[in-house]
Amino acid sequence: MKTKININTRFDSFQKYSLYQSLDNKSKNEIKDIGIEYKLTFQELKQLTDMAVDFQMWEEPGIGIQWKQYSKSFNQSNKIYNKTVLKSIKNNWQLLKENETKYNPKNKRNYSSSVRKLKEINGDNDVFGMCPVASEKTVCCNLRTIDVAQGCGLGCSYCSIQTFYENGSIAVEKNLKDKLAAIELDPNKNYHIGSGQSSDSLALGNKNGILDSQLEFASNNPNIILEFKTKSKNVNHFLDVNMPNNIFVSWSLNPQLFIDNEEARTASLMQRLKSARKLSDKGILIGFHFHPIVHYEGWEKDYKELINNLMAMFSPSEIGLISFGTLTFIKPAIKSLREVGTKSKILQIPFAEAAGKISYPMQTKKKIFSEVWGSFTPWHDKVFFYLCMEDRELWNHVFGKCYESNDDFEIDLFDSVKRKLELKTPINVS
Repeated sequence: MKTKININTRFDSFQKYSLYQSLDNKSKNEIKDIGIEYKLTFQELKQLTDMAVDFQMWEEPGIGIQWKQYSKSFNQSNKIYNKTVLKSIKNNWQLLKENETKYNPKNKRNYSSSVRKLKEINGDNDVFGMCPVASEKTVCCNLRTIDVAQGCGLGCSYCSIQTFYENGSIAVEKNLKDKLAAIELDPNKNYHIGSGQSSDSLALGNKNGILDSQLEFASNNPNIILEFKTKSKNVNHFLDVNMPNNIFVSWSLNPQLFIDNEEARTASLMQRLKSARKLSDKGILIGFHFHPIVHYEGWEKDYKELINNLMAMFSPSEIGLISFGTLTFIKPAIKSLREVGTKSKILQIPFAEAAGKISYPMQTKKKIFSEVWGSFTPWHDKVFFYLCMEDRELWNHVFGKCYESNDDFEIDLFDSVKRKLELKTPINVS
């Protein structure tokens, strides 16, 4: 009886663990029953819970089912019974992470929080700053950002914005025009500025005049190039207004199978490409970000098909830049994603350290980036390509070269995009 009391006391302490609390009641009860019956230690309970969270997200058989399945192979009188079963479950968990992810072609995600409330903000918060993921540990383009809103309703499973704001409202700047006018830029320096780091650039349209304010800001600062980044098809405002000659619009692209499974409320792949085609037909420069490139079953075929379609729909002269990136997480984001518990396979990857963050192992990155880069062979000398937030070793492996400094990278990107902008027919804001 004394041992049982100690085990119950231990579990009372353990169940405060945040990931345990994030599980559904069925999984929590299964872990509790297993933990008490087999006298699991605190660390064993934690391991079991972490795997249970992942199995639930990945839509694999639950922890109770797996415990029973592997239990059949062992004699319960064995003193190391619980450790052997735990090891078998962990081996299955590890194999799922190491093998290429298998996506269900019938899935079409539509997460429950599809309607997000909008609220206005007009405090003393800064809307201008450096890219939030900039790092001296990786080759970085020194991107500056404009944050016109906080939060995003598109629901991409891998996005840190989604983990911070998924259950809250989307805050939209009430008086963005004044805040942009107050930004002090060095007139002798060039700036590449991106809109869409804390929210999708176009998903909210011109709410509170946020698009018009940015266009005016670009027109008033000829030493910048302003990039609108999006996964939406919402380009109507740009089709209806005059545009300054120093802006371009870029889309994040992935195969439709990945979009269906991990980018819940975004535009389809073809909707994105057709929206880009509309803007390009108007004389607006466009760009594409293959970010994140994901290592899943059938990825080579799907990305090659996507790239062939893209090259058939556009000419290199219409493209300002193309970037490659992959799944990269900070540890708090991984914890948040697990606590949210969205049905997703995005964390079903072999975790490897990458400049203080978590990503694929280096060999996997070399393989996926080289494959996608090779598919763009006809455009290699006609479009500016780069890796986003990646190690110098990857640059040298994929491109056969790397910039000596981030400043050199910044200058080269700006100059290349600027030349493409000057080839287009500019339409000045009146």
